[in-house]
Amino acid sequence: MRIINSEEITHKVAKMCISANCCLNDDIMEAFKKAEVNEESEIARDIIKNLEENALIAEKKQMPICQDTGMAVFFVKIGKEVHVEGESITDAINKGVSMGYTKGFLRKSVVADPIRRVNTKDNTPAVIYYDFCEGDRIEITFAPKGFGSENKSSVKMLNPSDGIDGVIQFVIETIEKAGGNPCPPMVVGVGIGGTMDKAAYLSKKALTRNINERNSDPFYAQLENTLLEKINLTGIGPQGMGGTTTALAVNVEVFPTHIAGLPVAVNINCHATRHTVKII
Repeated sequence: MRIINSEEITHKVAKMCISANCCLNDDIMEAFKKAEVNEESEIARDIIKNLEENALIAEKKQMPICQDTGMAVFFVKIGKEVHVEGESITDAINKGVSMGYTKGFLRKSVVADPIRRVNTKDNTPAVIYYDFCEGDRIEITFAPKGFGSENKSSVKMLNPSDGIDGVIQFVIETIEKAGGNPCPPMVVGVGIGGTMDKAAYLSKKALTRNINERNSDPFYAQLENTLLEKINLTGIGPQGMGGTTTALAVNVEVFPTHIAGLPVAVNINCHATRHTVKII
């Protein structure tokens, strides 16, 4: 049994909160460069260049890429041979979020109650998903989720008879309804299967996957390509100003479901698809 002190988790999480908000992932930066070449609209190309410049300045000055530094979302894999001593892992993560958002001067966007709207003043509590696996380590994925894009996400319970065409139609309808509000070019996560809540979870987790990695199942890899092509034909374009780069990628994740159901969720990220992973 391997022992990990909760303070180590706290300090790792604090650093992750700052770095993820200030440094855009390499796969997104690479996609910007490709979009500069492939984008047909001159206005759209200029917008993409500005987004790229903004990301470079943010990293150099260690300032947030966007003023919305998001609600803290974590996906945590815990090996069964690990024991956390000190505080609970949930308390350790929330302590790290509080530390990171305070010391990093990141905007605190979380309210303690969804109706009464009183700010918690340190961006806690975080949304944390746990998964237990083999091994003696803890893998923490942090994704600050801005709500300009989160607000345009959607879940629908399709009928099994709707099939793949129904899934495609729902995804495209969601994107068209969102328009330029999620600050495109966006990354689109799609969750299919499970229950309503499982589909939503899958769609959010899909956004943590490198956008250059296609689904391991060729059928769903093709669906990702099809959806990306159709989304970019909508003409929404970067920041909603028109063009052929409405999305940089579509990531699809699936799970078995009930014979009577076909749950589908679409979770949208803005151009700043921020996330970072640490292993302890």
